[in-house]
Amino acid sequence: MSSLALVLVLAAAVCHAAWNILAHGVSRIGLPFLWWGALASALIWLPVVPFTGGLGTGDVGGFVLGVVVSAVLHCAYMLVLQRGYSTGMLSTVYATARGTGPLVTVVVAVLVLGERPSGWALLGIAAILGGVVAIGLLDRPAAGPRVAARTPVRRHRIDPAIAWGIATGVAIAAYTLWDANVVRVWEVSPVAFMVGCTAGEIVLFSALLGRRARELGPIWRAHWVRILTFGLLSPLSYILVLFAVTLAPVALVAPMREVSVVIVSAFGALVLREGRGGWRVAASVIVVAGVVLIGA
Repeated sequence: MSSLALVLVLAAAVCHAAWNILAHGVSRIGLPFLWWGALASALIWLPVVPFTGGLGTGDVGGFVLGVVVSAVLHCAYMLVLQRGYSTGMLSTVYATARGTGPLVTVVVAVLVLGERPSGWALLGIAAILGGVVAIGLLDRPAAGPRVAARTPVRRHRIDPAIAWGIATGVAIAAYTLWDANVVRVWEVSPVAFMVGCTAGEIVLFSALLGRRARELGPIWRAHWVRILTFGLLSPLSYILVLFAVTLAPVALVAPMREVSVVIVSAFGALVLREGRGGWRVAASVIVVAGVVLIGA
């Protein structure tokens, strides 16, 4: 992987971690927050499009098709993720999703797209995925005796948190592979592509809001700073990733995005004083080692 691609992906991870930390808790509001986030993203980044190559392609039909499909995939990802959070423990869903998504992406990139990462890169991918899942498991609270007493053992049923996490990971892989194909094959500008996707999300979220549309005003007044922060950093993190996939194989870029999990975990240990700091550091070292192997 080139140095520029490595820098882009790591910068994307920092931006992704930053908006997750700043918007911590607010995103659980659900559709009204997602609607505001999509609107803020589109309005903030639309003026940047003329200065970043416009559409980047003369194939307007390809651009529209790419944007429409991507908007649907991104909305499906958001809805599946929220469903997972409502039925299972947040840490379990998050860890499973962030591990499954890159894994599926790598498998498809190798088997379908014909990408061939080196042996060291594959070892780095495995290290990153293992470290990410380990961090997620450390965040999972242990069930106390009261919880265990209320929760009967079901040996033949999969944990809903894991099931929804896997579904979320598949959605992550789907939009990652589709978006990478769009910016590569149709040579679409990542900024214009992201603005188009967020515009499509506004339409889809508007159709899903229903009675919750009445919550939009109060939520904006209470959380406008975090909404604008989300609108700036969330698209930026993915725009950097889209630029990176034009320079490096998606099988390498996708796992490296998960460095954001290490940053968020470090924030939890150092700032929020969450437990198991030593184990968090050890898992983070494994992820960093994976990044070094991929970037070698």
